Amino acid sequence: MVGEAEEAEFPERFRSYSENERHWQARREFILRNLPPDWAGEAPWPAGRIDHLLSLSMVWANHLFLGCSYSKDLLDKVIEMAEGIEVEEVPQFTTRDEIMKKHQH
Repeated sequence: MVGEAEEAEFPERFRSYSENERHWQARREFILRNLPPDWAGEAPWPAGRIDHLLSLSMVWANHLFLGCSYSKDLLDKVIEMAEGIEVEEVPQFTTRDEIMKKHQH
């Protein structure tokens, strides 16, 4: 795991300009929890690996906070990666299929 100083500084450069504090703190925790255990903060991480982790963090945050849908395999992966991250006041979304089904009865 990363040291405290590196942990505090490292992910901040990946915060989106429009990301509010609650969304950022959840995504930040996702990123930190899923860094490889051998990452020490000093050695550069291959760009493809960090891009992949950042993309997965955005998928998770978009699904959680905005209700975006993705393939079942991808959602299963990010939900597993986010296991144990506590987020308060998560919005509840209704899918188009759920709305259509309700109106058919």
